[in-house]
Amino acid sequence: EPRGRVRFLSEDERKRLLEACKCSKNRHLYLIVMLALSTGMRSGEILNLKWSDIDLENGTIVLHQTKNNERRRIPLTGLVLDLLRKRKEEKTLSLLLFPGKKKNVPVDIRSAWETAIKKAEILLYTFHCNRHGFASNLLAKGASIAQLAEVLGHKTLQMVKRYSHLSEGAARDIVGKMTEELFG
Repeated sequence: EPRGRVRFLSEDERKRLLEACKCSKNRHLYLIVMLALSTGMRSGEILNLKWSDIDLENGTIVLHQTKNNERRRIPLTGLVLDLLRKRKEEKTLSLLLFPGKKKNVPVDIRSAWETAIKKAEILLYTFHCNRHGFASNLLAKGASIAQLAEVLGHKTLQMVKRYSHLSEGAARDIVGKMTEELFG
C-alpha cells in the first residue's frame, strides 16, 4: 500500500458524514459506512459480504476472502449489530448483504459516497480513511499492536505500523491519561 496522507474525522465530521449517509438515495450507504467505521473492514470486504458470513447471534462476521488470503473473524457490537439485525428482518432475496440492481452483484457506492462526502463538507477523505480511523480509535481505547493486527488481518509488524498512528487529539488524550496515572 503506497504511503499517503492519513486523514481522520473529527467528531463533528463523523456526525455530519453519518447524517449525510442516512439521507443518501442509496439505502445501503449508512450501514456500509457504519461497518467501515466500527470494524475497519475494507470496502471490498464489506460490499461482498454474504448473509452466510454473518453470525448475528454471536456478533461476528467471518471474512473468507481477504487481501492476504487468510480467513478473518470480525467482532460486531452495539449499533452496527442492531442495524444488521434490522436489515436481516427485511427478508431480502439476495445472498449478498448489499445487493446492487442485479441481486447477486454488490451495490456500487462510489457516487453515493462522493455525494455524502460533499454534502457533509469533508475534504480530502477517502473511504479507506475509515480503516485508518478505526485502527487509531482502537489503539486509543487501549488495544495492543497484536490485537490491532488480528482485527485488521495484518501479518507483519511493518503493515500494522502503517495503521498504528494516532490522531493528534487521541495521542494527547493517551499521554494526558498516562501522565495523570503516573503523577496524579
